[in-house]
Amino acid sequence: MHIMEGMLPPMWCVFWFAVSAPFFIYGLYRMRKIVNSKEQNAKVMLALCGAFVFVLSSLKMPSVTGSSSHPTGVGLGTVMFGPGVLAVLGVIVLLFQALLLAHGGLTTLGANEFSMTIVGPIVGFLVWKLCRALKVNKSVSLFLCAMFADWSTYVTTSFQLGVVYPDPHGGVFGAVVKFLSIYAVTQIPLAIAEGLLTVIVYNLILNNDLWKESALS
Repeated sequence: MHIMEGMLPPMWCVFWFAVSAPFFIYGLYRMRKIVNSKEQNAKVMLALCGAFVFVLSSLKMPSVTGSSSHPTGVGLGTVMFGPGVLAVLGVIVLLFQALLLAHGGLTTLGANEFSMTIVGPIVGFLVWKLCRALKVNKSVSLFLCAMFADWSTYVTTSFQLGVVYPDPHGGVFGAVVKFLSIYAVTQIPLAIAEGLLTVIVYNLILNNDLWKESALS
């Protein structure tokens, strides 16, 4: 993640666009509710979450051939607004990066959206809710949310590449394992760093009374 232009056959590009489309439509519904809500600073915080995703996911490092390794930044928006809206913010971010930074691609937009701003936020949100239900410390819960959202993105990307480029001996499973092992070198420490930064930013927002916990999540 991001998978670059030309790395996926047309059939798979269409498939990932089709799979991502319902989540994008739901994200538009969620974004409309947020924009029209009376919650103080809702629009500003929504923009902040989008900027957070853009900045962190732009810090790319070369990784698996045809893709890159980087933080995702989706944990903050997931906790503040729920996972749905990230599907829309993600498309905006990925479009800007593909057009302006040559980061990712237009044909692979659906695949990149699905891994980074659909699967990642959903997994992070489930981790957040589980931790809060178990009375885990808020900062620890947020750290785990951001970290697992990041890791799940790369698990998904490894699968997306593995089904297209199966290993000659190990098949799809063997390819996925190889992609994961390469990603792990950079992504394990990156995800930990991202989790810590997300906690710092979120606590700054709450401590300055810019947002109420779980206001619109």
